[in-house]
Amino acid sequence: MSFPVSNIDPGPPGKTLRVIDSHTEGEPTRVVIAGGPELGRGPMSERARRLREEHDWLRQAVCNEPRGHDAMVGALLCAPHEPDCVCGVIFFNNVSNLNMCIHGTIGLVATLRHIGRIGTGIHRIDTPVGVVTATASDDGEVEVANVPSWRHAAGVPVEVPGWGIITGDVAWGGNWFFLIENQGPAVGFAQLDALTEFTWAVRHALAAQGITGADGGEIDHVETFGPPGDPALADSRNFVMCPGKAYDRSPCGTGTSAKLACLATAGKLRPGEILRQASILDTVFRGRFEPLPGGKILPRISGRAWVNGEGTYFLNPDDPFAHGIPSAASSLTELLPQAL
Repeated sequence: MSFPVSNIDPGPPGKTLRVIDSHTEGEPTRVVIAGGPELGRGPMSERARRLREEHDWLRQAVCNEPRGHDAMVGALLCAPHEPDCVCGVIFFNNVSNLNMCIHGTIGLVATLRHIGRIGTGIHRIDTPVGVVTATASDDGEVEVANVPSWRHAAGVPVEVPGWGIITGDVAWGGNWFFLIENQGPAVGFAQLDALTEFTWAVRHALAAQGITGADGGEIDHVETFGPPGDPALADSRNFVMCPGKAYDRSPCGTGTSAKLACLATAGKLRPGEILRQASILDTVFRGRFEPLPGGKILPRISGRAWVNGEGTYFLNPDDPFAHGIPSAASSLTELLPQAL
């Protein structure tokens, strides 16, 4: 079934946005269900480009202070381009658009169920990187069949100031990741500051040394792994540094997809076997995969989201921060290549 959406560009301050908030295993998602800009009816990739280049005020108003914060992920609900999809969606954070977001997709499904647009069953969702399939269960769990994922390079060395040579895999899971195991600070909540500085330094080093994904794709997520806090509940625990220098509170769906691709290519996980990936908060995603031609995989990621609020945002004409306070992380990211 298609999803009727009216996204009207509010233009200058004085209009309103309607949003629904949720969190997926700890990571927030804010879905804009009304009041967004008119982006046309073309492919989602083209609409995402228009949102980024012509209507970035929406991202800033939703994700930045005073309404948002650095960890906030926004999602603009759109009519789909693909006719068999229930909706289209464009994800963004405090810095820019995101190619794909699994936790956000799980949050989107919880939101659509909350407003009565979908029920249990299989739902196709149109995104800028392709159609993903989400299966909503009676118990509230959602499994997302992500875009095809693969390991691009293994054991890539990068020299990180203060840490020496760090090796990791480069993989695509809907975003580009550099995956590090058992190097750097211990992966635990007590090490948040150290993990933040370490992974941010790795990202700087990757950019400075010209290490990229396929076709020069920027590696804007850094993921480091360690043993789980409780082996009875999880197989691994991660810390994921997102593009805006905020860590992922969830186990990161696209990052888990990238890890599945690395494990599959290395022969460490068989098709259908379950990887229980814990976050820095010890919440858990369950991941499995199906093999695809050319060494790629189809990841399937399961987790739960909870709707925790609804709101109407007013873009008041006399409010100097109607479209948000510019994020310091945005400046850091813009300066990243030059700062190296």
